[in-house]
Amino acid sequence: MDILDSNLSVHTDNPDLTPCFQNTILAWIPSIYLWSALPFYLLYLKHNKRGYIVLSVLSRFKTLFGVLLWCVSWADLFYSFHELLQNRTPPPVYFVTPLIVGITVLLATLLIQYERLRGVQSSGVLIIFWFLSVLCAVGPFRSKIMTTAAQGQVNERFRFTTFYIYFALIIMELILSCFKEKPPFFSPVNTDPNPCPELTSGFLSRLTFWWFTSMAILGYKRPLEDKDLWSLNEDDTSKVIVQQLTKEWDKEKTHFLLPAPPGRNLPEEAEVLIRDKKHNRKPSFLKALLRTFGPYFLIGSFFKLIQDLLSFVNPQLLSALIGFIKNKDAPAWWGFVIAALMFICAVLQTLILHQHFQYCFVTGMRLRTGITGVIYRKSLVITNSAKRSSTVGEIVNLMSVDAQRFMDLMTFLNMLWSAPLQIFLALYFLWQTLGPSVLAGVAVMVLLIPFNSAIAMKTRAFQVEQMRYKDSRIKLMNEILGGIKVLKLYAWEPSFSDKVLEIRKNELRVLKKSAYLNSLSNFAWISAPFLVALTTFAVYVSVDEKNILDAEKAFVSLSLFNILKFPLSMLPQVISNIAQTSVSLKRIQQFLSHDELDPNSVETKVIQPSYACYIHPGLKTHNVCSKLIINLLVPSGALVAVVGHVGCGKSSLVSALLGEMEKLEGEVAVKGSVAYVPQQAWIQNATLKDNILFGQAPNEQKYQNVLEACALKSDLEVLPGGDQTEIGEKGINLSGGQRQRVSLARAVYSNSDIYLLDDPLSAVDSHVAKHIFDKVIGPDGVLKGKTRILVTHGISFLPQVDHIIVLGDGKISEMGSYQDLLKQNKAFAEFLRNYALDEDIEEDEPTVLEEEEVLLAEDTLSIHTDLADNEPVTNEVRKQFLRICVFYTVQTPDCVSCTNQLCCVILQVKLTVFWQYMKAVGPVISLVICFLYCCQNAAAIGANVWLSDWTNEPVINGSQHNTAMRIGVYAALGLLQGFIVLISSFTLAMGGINAARSLHTALLENKFHTPQSFYDTTPTGRIINRFSKDIYVIDEVIPPTILMFLGTFFTSLSTMIVIIASTPLFAVVIVPLAILYFFVQRFYVATSRQLKRLESVSRSPIYSHFSETVSGASVIRAYGRVKSFIDISDLRMDENQKSYYPGIVSNRWLGIRVEFVGNCIVLFAALFSVIGKNSLNAGLVGLSVSYALQVTLSLNWMVRMTSELETNIVAVERIKEYSETETEAPWVIEGKSPPEDWPSKGELEFVNYSVRYRKGLDLVLKGLNLQVHGGEKIGIVGRTGAGKSSMTLSLFRILEAAKGEIKIDGVKIAEIGLHDLRSRLTIIPQDPVLFSGTLRMNLDPFNKYSDEEIWKALELSHLKRFVSSQPSMLDYECSEGGENLSVGQRQLVCLARALLRKTRILILDEATAAIDLETDDLIQMTIRTQFEDCTVLTIAHRLNTIMDYTRVLVLDNGTVAEFDTPANLIASKGVFYSMAKDAGLA
Repeated sequence: MDILDSNLSVHTDNPDLTPCFQNTILAWIPSIYLWSALPFYLLYLKHNKRGYIVLSVLSRFKTLFGVLLWCVSWADLFYSFHELLQNRTPPPVYFVTPLIVGITVLLATLLIQYERLRGVQSSGVLIIFWFLSVLCAVGPFRSKIMTTAAQGQVNERFRFTTFYIYFALIIMELILSCFKEKPPFFSPVNTDPNPCPELTSGFLSRLTFWWFTSMAILGYKRPLEDKDLWSLNEDDTSKVIVQQLTKEWDKEKTHFLLPAPPGRNLPEEAEVLIRDKKHNRKPSFLKALLRTFGPYFLIGSFFKLIQDLLSFVNPQLLSALIGFIKNKDAPAWWGFVIAALMFICAVLQTLILHQHFQYCFVTGMRLRTGITGVIYRKSLVITNSAKRSSTVGEIVNLMSVDAQRFMDLMTFLNMLWSAPLQIFLALYFLWQTLGPSVLAGVAVMVLLIPFNSAIAMKTRAFQVEQMRYKDSRIKLMNEILGGIKVLKLYAWEPSFSDKVLEIRKNELRVLKKSAYLNSLSNFAWISAPFLVALTTFAVYVSVDEKNILDAEKAFVSLSLFNILKFPLSMLPQVISNIAQTSVSLKRIQQFLSHDELDPNSVETKVIQPSYACYIHPGLKTHNVCSKLIINLLVPSGALVAVVGHVGCGKSSLVSALLGEMEKLEGEVAVKGSVAYVPQQAWIQNATLKDNILFGQAPNEQKYQNVLEACALKSDLEVLPGGDQTEIGEKGINLSGGQRQRVSLARAVYSNSDIYLLDDPLSAVDSHVAKHIFDKVIGPDGVLKGKTRILVTHGISFLPQVDHIIVLGDGKISEMGSYQDLLKQNKAFAEFLRNYALDEDIEEDEPTVLEEEEVLLAEDTLSIHTDLADNEPVTNEVRKQFLRICVFYTVQTPDCVSCTNQLCCVILQVKLTVFWQYMKAVGPVISLVICFLYCCQNAAAIGANVWLSDWTNEPVINGSQHNTAMRIGVYAALGLLQGFIVLISSFTLAMGGINAARSLHTALLENKFHTPQSFYDTTPTGRIINRFSKDIYVIDEVIPPTILMFLGTFFTSLSTMIVIIASTPLFAVVIVPLAILYFFVQRFYVATSRQLKRLESVSRSPIYSHFSETVSGASVIRAYGRVKSFIDISDLRMDENQKSYYPGIVSNRWLGIRVEFVGNCIVLFAALFSVIGKNSLNAGLVGLSVSYALQVTLSLNWMVRMTSELETNIVAVERIKEYSETETEAPWVIEGKSPPEDWPSKGELEFVNYSVRYRKGLDLVLKGLNLQVHGGEKIGIVGRTGAGKSSMTLSLFRILEAAKGEIKIDGVKIAEIGLHDLRSRLTIIPQDPVLFSGTLRMNLDPFNKYSDEEIWKALELSHLKRFVSSQPSMLDYECSEGGENLSVGQRQLVCLARALLRKTRILILDEATAAIDLETDDLIQMTIRTQFEDCTVLTIAHRLNTIMDYTRVLVLDNGTVAEFDTPANLIASKGVFYSMAKDAGLA
């Protein structure tokens, strides 16, 4: 009896397997599978317990069928024994097989129960087992029917019956095992509102990612929100992962930091040697990572191995198919089996590949969580000296960039062993097909690698250069937008616009170069497979006459070359990635190995009963910058002041008490809890109330008392949201004084035993300081009876403290009460004498400062803007912040209706935006590009069709003729394709750059012409974003995306064309497949875009919270809040991963569905070629199937590119939106320009003039009527908001009149161009804005004046000495905002600008208290001498400057209150008189 009989089973139209094969091999396959999988599976179940599942109907049925199956098998066995007894000896197979099957089925039944007890809801192992059993039973089932039909009666009736029962039962089992059980009982109670369905979904659902479909549909219906996201799986949460990683890392550390051998008796050198030996091996973070994440990752690697092996099955099947087509008398079922196998193999490959990716991505995600968590925890315990060695930015980088690198590497890490494996296998099969000529092709591939890497290196260099231009452009834009008002007042826009365009030109030049390179690498990439095939075939055919290129060889080797392409291109990339990641690993490891603070350096034990802090004699602590050697005992409840000059160790003393210093010897002890107020207030990005409560339980009464004591009540009234106001990062929307008071309030609220106050009074004004000292710190304050250690510079409070400690150079020079120290007349008395003088001066002007404090808060709210805001940057951010706060409250009710309208709008928007982009590229170029792509694909198809035609050429005397001509045409077509690729990608890049240029120019042009009111209401950040992010997208993201999109689209299209051409029947299937594809694509694009958005939104809070923590680490430690901050960080990390995880899964979901469409295409291409076998030749079949095998990849990429395009094309729309905002009046009106010497007299006239800031706001000037004669000096005074600045702004037409008009020398200013007007007036603005660049550029951006004139101006403005002392003289580089000049010097630079212009009308907006008196006098003096014949308008804050002016204009609430000479005004005892009286001038 043979196992295989080829006549019976292969060479027949009606194949059958021998009974022997059926009863042995086929019956044993499932058993072998189950027994080999069992040990691994049991091990897995042992470790994963989820609680047991209650016995359900489903489970009972499964078990029942299992037992029945067992009975059936054993019935067979007993029947064989029965036959034996009846002396009919059955073959031994009839004993062995039922026994094996019976035991296996029994095992499966027991497994069902064991899984139920371990809480497995759906078992993959058993599903596969039942599936195999059914598969293996189908053959015997068919053959039994066939034999019965052939013989006309049933022989072996009993076995026939049992087999049918067996077959029915296993089908039942397979169906039942596809259903999942109820969730386990006793599993930890899942309080999760929105758990991830993955854990509870069945095996098949997990295999195909079916469980994700609900989210895909939801994301398609409406935009996703946070609440729609599923919670993370337990194993992906920070809590679990970071804990595991920390455990492994600690093991690793303790392993290396074993106590050194007691080396006391060794000579010193030997000890050093031992120490060195121990130190050169650091604990390895890599090992910790491997131990934590390795096992999980290896599962993915295992899948990858299977997938690699499977990918070589299809080329073999292709060769079988071609062989089948050639062989005209082969039975048809062969073809169908081959087609079916191709399909099954492709589907398996898809499923396994995506499982592998899932494991890789999840590992990457866990790595990022783990690394971030470990770094965060480390940053809270790192010593100060270690913290200084790396800036906050660097540490944040470790978290963002370096952790991200690990994540990116994970996806391709397996390529490290898989690429060589694939290359080896591919070469092996190619060698079998074509022999040694393969090496020619491989040589070409290997040669292309250095070519590609050279291009990559060059591109990287270009990128760096381009980044440099981009940064300088953004920096310049930032300055321009910051000082836009000054540019408008000086009419300097054209000069700056040219500067930006100059940078932009260079940037685009670099872009163009890298576009050349990119099109080269595209050319290499697309031509590579073709060149390889060409060389191989050419060599193969020309080496030997007898070498015949037939369809089988040609197309099998083509598909093998396609497999080769991927690993060859990936390998260099993976290696460079690994190199980068190893650098990151080193950096992270170095950071994690920094010294940590010793948690026990400060003991919190009870000291002698009445003392609170205790520093043991000879405590030496040392920090990078300071050493302390101190003995100190502080009695409980005392108020101790610590004084001394800068850098004598005051703050270090406080740090020592907090345990922040490295202790060299001695001991520090503190009794009870500690509250700490640092010198630089540390404010969280949270509401004001949260900042004060700082994690304590809220208690309204206590809270109100604290606010009252810390003088925060009045500030709360001004802030838009009261104590619920969101405070920006680093407390950006609070003034310095407010920040310090909040920090103090936090300490007071914490109700600790010991208060360490590090100079909290320096940032607030003197009278506020007094209030705080009296109400909080002093003997009668809220804190009386607590121990308070106050570091201070303020002398006025010293008489009221209990003890004073004077520090000098890290030692205590003297201590005692105020009186004692004065008597001793040592250092302290000296200190007092020096400081007391300053103190008096300060007392003079508390009122001004007070007003300043309140003003700040008002300024942030009112729309009132002075000529230029103080601190342009922060004010801008403040404005933005307050705007956001207000925004939150306003826009809730009407959000619902918006979303519905959105959907309708979106579709139209897409098309119009694409059209706009095409217009920017140039409609002609767009058409040319599409045409070129068509040509390229036509050439490619041509080459392959020619190849298939070549393979069909008849063989005469064992050789083919005219091979030379064949190779020639093939080469020509292929190279033509490559050439067209080069041209088309180049044209596309050029088009992209044109679009980028025109869009940027339009945006810039518009922004310079936009009226000031736009800048008052739009945060700079938003405008900068248009110039940086959106322009970047248009420059560098959209063109390559379009390139990829067109490439994949045309490839897919040409595949369809080829298949339809060879098997026209295929056209029927295309429509349903296309519909399926379209739906998957729509669902995916919508959902993945939302997920990307949610992910990027939730990412920044991680980093901002982290940088906040690093800067406030000492405060967090002092208040003992480390644990809760770690929890916040974990929570934010999980929030981010919550939107990242579905993002990964959406890609898998898409991949499986799209590749299924691709696999169907393969199936139908093969099927139809089998059906149309007689009319087709082998070459065509090879062509159409090998095309079909490639299509999956391009279909998959096409969807992703569509999604990318739709996401990024929005940038075009956003830039368009900002290029079309309303503009101000034209700069120059032709034919309306005023005479050259205008204004010659300098007369001003306001006629019934009213103005408002923006539409819908109240008038700020109401019907002004006044006349100023040429050469008069006018002072303008009035309270804040009276309209002083508005007057000057109206003169420059920054504000346009609501009604009325202004005439200068009789010319109506509303009728001339803005630049004509603004360049003829001179202004010295309130606060000096300088731009980064040379000093010369700052004085004269248009290069209108000679060097002599500039030096003259500098001399008159008292800057000559300073400038001539600089080595670069006029080319002295000013830094951004003029940071490297003092405020006074900046003011003088503005004066020099005015002197250069020297027009008949000068407007001087006097600086507020910001400026020192001496500079102010200089400016006034220069103006009196240099501008004596000009009309001068001065907005005065200090009246003594304008007492000698011709006339004074007093404004009140937008109207003229008084207008006369100063003397008359004082005499008439009006508003001016009362102001003068306040200032002590009357």
